[in-house]
Amino acid sequence: MLLQIPNVLNVQQIGLLRERLDGAGDAWVDGRVSAGHQGAQVKHNLQIDESTGLARELGDLILAVLERNPLFISAVLPNRVYPPMFNRYEGGMQFGNHVDGAVRLIPGTGMKLRTDVSVTLFISSPDEYDGGELIVEDTYGVHSAKLPAGDMVVYPASSLHRVAPVTRGARIASFFWAESLVRDDAQRTLLFDLDSAIQRLTATGADEAARTYLTGCYHNLLRMWGEP
Repeated sequence: MLLQIPNVLNVQQIGLLRERLDGAGDAWVDGRVSAGHQGAQVKHNLQIDESTGLARELGDLILAVLERNPLFISAVLPNRVYPPMFNRYEGGMQFGNHVDGAVRLIPGTGMKLRTDVSVTLFISSPDEYDGGELIVEDTYGVHSAKLPAGDMVVYPASSLHRVAPVTRGARIASFFWAESLVRDDAQRTLLFDLDSAIQRLTATGADEAARTYLTGCYHNLLRMWGEP
């Protein structure tokens, strides 16, 4: 499932991120430092050094926002979330076709995270740069995302994807992964659709007994498929 989540960050939060990232100076390093063997061959961008206090500070801001975002919680069913990272594309930089590594070590913890869901949170406005589309290929075709600042896209980490060359301006975004309670994308999609339908039925005041039954089905499926 590929899903766009609007307005994850508000105007003030976007402004804070831009101010700190635009002034990051030497904290921007070659993006290949965090790439695996496959990714390093096709990755040409900059990213904030994960070990800096700036990366941790801004990442914590994003994580705090996500904890209160019901659409993210419903769609991803996160068990663990990798600390958000930050990248920058400019002057023709791009990231060629690749599939994200299946497992990542969370820095400083010794804990491993299975990358079920990939996340891109757009920080630059689309009119600030040309190119830079996130292009995701899955069983339903090819999808392109170039979203307003503060909007997010989530998609299966198993998907083949790339970032098109940026030919004008700079594309700044946050990217990270989530380990879901439900590792199978088809099962997560079914649970998300069911949860969304229950919420719509609740909003319209539909039959309470039927809603209670459907809610029970949702949680029993989550018990069946979940891997806490």
